[in-house]
Amino acid sequence: MGTCELCGRQQVETTVHHLLPKEMGGTFGATANLCIPCHKQIHALYTNEEIAARLITLPELRADEKLARFIKWIRKQPPTKFMKIKKSRERRQK
Repeated sequence: MGTCELCGRQQVETTVHHLLPKEMGGTFGATANLCIPCHKQIHALYTNEEIAARLITLPELRADEKLARFIKWIRKQPPTKFMKIKKSRERRQK
C-alpha cells in the first residue's frame, strides 16, 4: 500500500508506470508509483506513442485535460473502491 503520485490518494495499491514507455526506450528511465485506476486510465486514453510524445512527466499528466477530469473524480473515491476502466472511443478506433 502506498500513495499514488498522480492523484495523491493514500493507502492504495500502486503499480510502476514508466513515464517514457518501455517500448519507446524508457526501460531504465524515470518511473512513478500510480494507483491501478490512474495507471489504467492513462493507457485507456492514450497509446504509448502519444504518451511518449507529450506526457512523460507527472506535471504533464496532471495538466492533460482528459486526465485532469479523471483525477478530480478519482480523488473523491475511497481507496478500496474497485472501478472498471474502459478504453476511450478514440483509442478503441486506433
